[in-house]
Amino acid sequence: MRFAALPRLAYLNSGSYGLLADSVQAAIHDYMAWRIEVGADWDAWVERSFAFGGKLARLIGAEPDEIAVTGSASSGINSLASALDFSGPRNRVLVSNYEFPTSGQIWHAQAPRGAVVQHIEEDGDRRIPLEHFERAIDERTAVVALSRVCYRHGGRLLDEEVREIVKMAHRHGALVILDCFQSLGAETIDVKALGVDFVVGGTYKYLLGTAGIGYFYARRELIGKLVPTMSGWFAQERIGAMSIFENEPSHTASRFQAGTPPVLPCYASDAGLGMILELGPQAIEAQVNALTALALERFAEQGFQIATPIAAHGPMIAIRSTDADALVRRLIERQIVTSHRDGNLRAGFHFYNDAGDLDRLIGALNDNRELLA
Repeated sequence: MRFAALPRLAYLNSGSYGLLADSVQAAIHDYMAWRIEVGADWDAWVERSFAFGGKLARLIGAEPDEIAVTGSASSGINSLASALDFSGPRNRVLVSNYEFPTSGQIWHAQAPRGAVVQHIEEDGDRRIPLEHFERAIDERTAVVALSRVCYRHGGRLLDEEVREIVKMAHRHGALVILDCFQSLGAETIDVKALGVDFVVGGTYKYLLGTAGIGYFYARRELIGKLVPTMSGWFAQERIGAMSIFENEPSHTASRFQAGTPPVLPCYASDAGLGMILELGPQAIEAQVNALTALALERFAEQGFQIATPIAAHGPMIAIRSTDADALVRRLIERQIVTSHRDGNLRAGFHFYNDAGDLDRLIGALNDNRELLA
């Protein structure tokens, strides 16, 4: 059994934190044993950071030098924001209403630097129509912030929608950043096919890693044109120079990094990524798609109010609740692990889930119908 928590738990909470695999646990133990044995091994630690970045590049169809290893998704967004100039006429940031709070908060934090934030709203079906972007993107737009999957209800921007938004933005000279935290690992992403300029995320959800590490993709053609004012010694062209007399940003995406890399999370997340690549992203995506389709069908049969857009969803399906916090606690008592946001019970499916988990969830929800909307 690759996941010690199974089958005791029906674990449907990958949208908050993925399960711990045996290979990830072993990688953490390897780090601890070597740390005790040798004290410090900077060469090995840096090599593990590069290995993680290389695996992430393979997963999303990028080149290794287009990947920065950060401390969090927030670190990557902050680094990009620091590299943009909002003092001129191109000072608008368009933030989709699918965004996780950290994205909106970071862009609003640029207001003292001249940024003007405009939100792109959902429609009544919890989708964001392309027309909403088309009306908002113009010559004043600096960057468009998108989330692949909405953390509140699981609605998803389809490939063709992302590509069309990118075309709109590029036509007006604007950049596009895509947050893939809520889906990468459960679905395939090809950054070149999508055409996005930047991708940001972390590993502790569907990538089977741990907290304390993030990734940031920057399209190679843009790297040399952007100089972050958030920096550090691992953002430098010559890390070993140890100079306090200059800032010489790396010619690679590493310029979006900062200080010492997250060593222990690199070990864990490198192992998690290895497992995803070993199993095959396409095979994982197919299994997750089958499970979410079955969940939507079964939930509808039971009369549950589904909050997720049926036509465009990610690995998480949300159900309306009258008291989502109480419902999550009731389910935990039955060793069914879910989460909630915005009045919705969230069930996040991954390759380690099966129809039996769905049966357990549906049985428990029927026993607690007074907490369903």
